[in-house]
Amino acid sequence: MIPSLLSDASTVLGKRWKDTADTVVIGGGCVGVSLAYHLAKGGMKDVVLLEKSELTAGSTWHAVVGFHQPGSVRIASTPVRVDELKYQMTRTHWHPTPQFLIGPEKVQELFPLLNMDKVIAGLYTPGDGHIDPYSLTMALAAGARMYGAQIYNPAPVTGLTPTSDGKWDVQTPHGTIRANRIVNATGFWAREVGKLIGFEHPTIPVHHQYVVTSTLPEVKALKRELAVIRDLEGSYYLRQERDGLLFGPYEKMEKMVLQDSWVRDGVPPGFGKELFESDLDRIMEHVEMAMEMVPVLKNADIINIVSGPITYTPDLLPMVGPHHGARNYWTAIGFGYGVIHAGGIGKFLSDWIRTGEPPYDLIECDPNRYGKWTDVPYMCAKARESYGFNNVVGYPKEERFEGRPTSRTSGLYELLKDKASMGFHAGWEQPHWFYKPGDDTGYKPSFHRTNWFGPVGRECKLVMEKVGVIDLTPFGKFTVKGKDSHKLLDRLFANTMPKVGLTNISHMLTPTGKVYAEVTITQLAPGEFLLITGSGSELHDLRWIEREAVEGGYDVDISNVTDDIGVLGVAGPNSRKVLQKLTDEDMSDAGFKFLHCKSIKLAGTPLRAIRISYTGELGWELYMEQKNLAAVYKAIMEAGQSEGIDNFGTYAMASLRLEKGFRGWGAEMNCDTNPLEAGLDYFIKLNKPADFIGKAALQEIKAKGLKRKLCYITMDTDDIDPEGNETVWHNGKVVGNTTSGAYSYSTQQSLAFAYLPMELCSIGQKVEVELLGRKYTAMVVQEPLVLTEPTRTRLQKKAKGKA
Repeated sequence: MIPSLLSDASTVLGKRWKDTADTVVIGGGCVGVSLAYHLAKGGMKDVVLLEKSELTAGSTWHAVVGFHQPGSVRIASTPVRVDELKYQMTRTHWHPTPQFLIGPEKVQELFPLLNMDKVIAGLYTPGDGHIDPYSLTMALAAGARMYGAQIYNPAPVTGLTPTSDGKWDVQTPHGTIRANRIVNATGFWAREVGKLIGFEHPTIPVHHQYVVTSTLPEVKALKRELAVIRDLEGSYYLRQERDGLLFGPYEKMEKMVLQDSWVRDGVPPGFGKELFESDLDRIMEHVEMAMEMVPVLKNADIINIVSGPITYTPDLLPMVGPHHGARNYWTAIGFGYGVIHAGGIGKFLSDWIRTGEPPYDLIECDPNRYGKWTDVPYMCAKARESYGFNNVVGYPKEERFEGRPTSRTSGLYELLKDKASMGFHAGWEQPHWFYKPGDDTGYKPSFHRTNWFGPVGRECKLVMEKVGVIDLTPFGKFTVKGKDSHKLLDRLFANTMPKVGLTNISHMLTPTGKVYAEVTITQLAPGEFLLITGSGSELHDLRWIEREAVEGGYDVDISNVTDDIGVLGVAGPNSRKVLQKLTDEDMSDAGFKFLHCKSIKLAGTPLRAIRISYTGELGWELYMEQKNLAAVYKAIMEAGQSEGIDNFGTYAMASLRLEKGFRGWGAEMNCDTNPLEAGLDYFIKLNKPADFIGKAALQEIKAKGLKRKLCYITMDTDDIDPEGNETVWHNGKVVGNTTSGAYSYSTQQSLAFAYLPMELCSIGQKVEVELLGRKYTAMVVQEPLVLTEPTRTRLQKKAKGKA
C-alpha cells in the first residue's frame, strides 16, 4: 500500500505538519521570508510560510548578487535634474535619512571612472549598496525559524477556502492548514493565488535585463569599491561586480517587453529559476549612453546577459496590506524592487498584523487603491509606461497618461475632456484647470510656477466673486442603513451622528488615536446614512467600516454607490441665484441652512442637495444618478450665464480650501497624526457616550499634552510655491514639515500648513521653509486667511443686530 501524501508529509518536508496557524505567509521570496521573520521576532509564534518550490525561486534568485555598502550616487547631467535632486532633498531633510547633494568633485571621488563632462551634481546616499538576495533570504529564513516560524517547501498552495468565522483553509498536497489570516507574498504568482479567491490582482511581469562584463584593468586597480551609480538621463544603474562592471538599463516604453501571456494564460507550471531570452539590441541605446558616461565600458567584454521577470503594478508601487472584499486576506505583492523593500515591508506589515493598525501611513501602497476599473489593457499600458518612465524627471503634480481614460468616467467627461487639463483620481478623470483662448494649454509640469498658475488664479476669482461649477464625481460614496447603523457609526466615528436632514464632518480613528479617515456624513432618513470620502480613500475606508460591522456583529446593510452617483459642486456668491432659477425649493439662507441636506428637483431632475463646499464659499454639492449629470450640468451653466458662471478645477479648489484653513485627509491628517495636533478638536466629541475607536488613546494624548501642532504659515517666495512635505527650519535646525501648500490668490502670497513643535506655534513666529534648496522666510499666522461664507454671514447678521 502506498502511504498517502498527508501521512507522509513529515518525511517529505522533514518536519511535523501543522494544521493550524495564526498567519500563513504564501511565498518564499525575500518579501515573504522577511514578513515571517518579523512576525516571529515580534512575538507571534504561530507563523507558517509555504513555498511552492524552494526559497528564493521567482524574481529573487536572478536579482543582482553581492553584499557591499559602497554608497550610491544619482547623477544629474542637466539643470532640470539638479532641480529634481533639490526637490528630493527638500523632502528628505525632515526624515532621518543620510543623503547629500554633492558636487562633481565628490562624484568623481566616489566613481573615478566617470566622464565628468556632463556631470553637474549627484545625490549621494552613503548607506546604500547591493546585497546577495540568496544570502539575504536564507539569513531571514534562519532567523524566522530561530524565533519559531515554520517554513515548508516544496508546499504549493492548491486552494484557499474562507470559513464563516473569517479564517482560511489553506490547501496543499501535504494537507490543509486552518489560518486566522493569509498573506499573499508570491511575486509573479500573485495573480494565480489571487484567482483562487476570485481576485484579479493588477500585477504583470516585465523583462528586466542586466549585463555583466569581464575583468577590467581599470576596475581591478581601484583601491576601494566604486559607488553604485544611477545615470538618470541614460536610465540605467551601474556598479562594480568583482573586477568588472554590472549594468542594468530600463528601456523605453516602446522597446521594453511585457510577459502579458502570463496574465492571459497564467505562469507556466514549474517556472522558478528559469530566465527569458536576452536581447542586447533592445538595450543598445542605453549601452551607448553608459559607454559615454563610463568610457572603460568600450573595452569591456560581456560575459553574461541576464533577462528575468520583475513584477509591476500599474503605478510601480507594491500592494501592501489587508485587501478589501475578503476578510483576513493580506497582500505583499507587486514589488518591482523586492530585495530593496523586503526588510522595511516585513517590519511594517508585521507591526500592522500584530497591533491592528499600520505603524505609519503608507496609503500609496494600499492594495485597495485599485478597483474593477483596473482591467488588463489598463494594467499592461501602465506597466509599460512605468517601466519606461523609471528614470523620468519626477515633477510635482505628476500625471501619466497611458491607459486613460479607464472605464470609470463621470457623466461629464465627454463634455469637459477638451476644455481642461485632466487629472487622474482612482480611475476617474477630473479637471485640474480649464483652458481659455490665449492660454498656454496642455500639461507642462515644472519645479517652478508653470502654465496653469494664471488660469488657476482666474478660477479662484470666479468662485470668490461669481459662481463656479466643478465635477466632484470621484468622491467615494457609501450608504449605511439597518437596525444597528447608528450604533455602528457611533462606534466608528469620533463625532456625534447628524440628525435626519443634516450633514457633518466626522473622523474614523485608529486604536492609538491616529486619523484613519475623514468622512462627510448625512442622515438621509431615520437610520439611513450617506457617507462621502475622498477619491483615493474609497476602498481603504470601506474595508475598515465593513470589518468593524462584521467583527462587531452589527445588523447593517452597507453599499458602495461610488460609480452610480455623479456629483456637481456649485460654489460662489451667485450660486444661490443660479440654482433658485431651476427649482421650486426655497434656497434662501433661512430656507436651506448650511450643512442641511434636502431631496429636491433641479431642472426637473430629482437629486440630493447638501449645502456645503470645500471652497468655503456659499455652495452646494448635488448628488444624482450618473446618467443625469450632463443634463443637470448643462441646465446650471445655461441658467448662470447672467451671473458669470464658469468651470473650475481641483487646483483652484486646493488654493481656496487652504485660504479657509480647511484640513485635507492624506496631508494635514493621516495615520501619522492625531486629530488634536491636527486642530480637529471641534469634530472630536470625547464626551459622547459611545466608546468610539481611539477614544481612550485620545484621552491619554490629551492628558499628556501635545508635542507639536499644525500651524498656518505664509511666506514670500519668487516663482515657486510650497506643495507639502517640505522641510521647515529654525536657527539652522530642522523643526518640522509642511503638509500641503499653494499660492493664495486672494492675499497674493504663498501659504502652507506645517507641523511645528509647540514652542514655535505662536502667531508671528518666524521659521524658514526649504523650496528647491533655498530657505524662504515664513511666518505663523492666525487662520484662516479668508473667512468662510457661513462665518462672514454670521458676522454680518451680528453687526446688523448691534446697529
